[in-house]
Amino acid sequence: MRRLPISGLEVFLAIAREGSLRGAATALGLGAPAVSHQLKRFEQELGVDLFARTTRSVELTEAGRVLLKGADPAFGELADAVEAARGAGRSRTGTLRLTLPWSAYRVAIEPMLGAFRAAHPDVRLELSFDEALVDVVREGFHAGIRLGDRLTPGMVAVRITAPMKAAYSAAPAYLERAGRPRHPRDLLGHSCIRYRFISTRRIADWQFREDGRLFSVDPPAGLVFDSFQSVVQAAGGGHGIGWSLRAVVESELAAGRLESVLDAFTIGHPPFFLYYPEQNRRLELLRLFVAFLAGGGRR
Repeated sequence: MRRLPISGLEVFLAIAREGSLRGAATALGLGAPAVSHQLKRFEQELGVDLFARTTRSVELTEAGRVLLKGADPAFGELADAVEAARGAGRSRTGTLRLTLPWSAYRVAIEPMLGAFRAAHPDVRLELSFDEALVDVVREGFHAGIRLGDRLTPGMVAVRITAPMKAAYSAAPAYLERAGRPRHPRDLLGHSCIRYRFISTRRIADWQFREDGRLFSVDPPAGLVFDSFQSVVQAAGGGHGIGWSLRAVVESELAAGRLESVLDAFTIGHPPFFLYYPEQNRRLELLRLFVAFLAGGGRR
């Protein structure tokens, strides 16, 4: 790719518009000697004289007229594009693209979505649900949301929730039919709804804590999904016991559609974080969204 001598071209166009080196220097905020030096270097790079200079005037040569005819409108379009890009970073209107798991939407986004849209009606949110880790830069997202132990290294990260509690839950009808497990090992005799990681294809461990000791149980999987939303729905449908973040099923628990089991043995998980690459720090749409989340939906 050829490199264009942008600074030299800018000086040439300023001289052509102002009609003198001194006028160009004033327009560009430079000294007259600097303008003269840049013009000479630009002409040397091109191998032609662009101006015929006398003590009284500066006139375009034929080569200068050819360059001015082609470069002046193109440079104007380039300047407009630069201003448009600068304005896009400061704009409070446009599209903000996020990648996040459904559980993060349920816990962190859904409760404040109405308030955010009311406060910023000109911001369009595009939310892509994905349980797997996503390269936000390569996939064209402005930011992502994941639990704190699943963040992409090297990103700016902002905590947006409290630490998460886990929940093993089932529909009351299932527990009435199959019995309520009293200890994690009792799960070996139950129908369980398991989650399979999309990226590794591994079924997620069911971990518990007893007397300060962390241990895993691998119960039979009557149903396996690669979507936590499906796990919760299947548990609510009476198909067995499923794992989720407690905040995700809090409304179902409160309404009695689900009941939690083994609460004394469940373990905690990190908070959700919103993360983004450093170059997006000055993006106004993202700044608005981060401030709204950090303020608990009050901004």
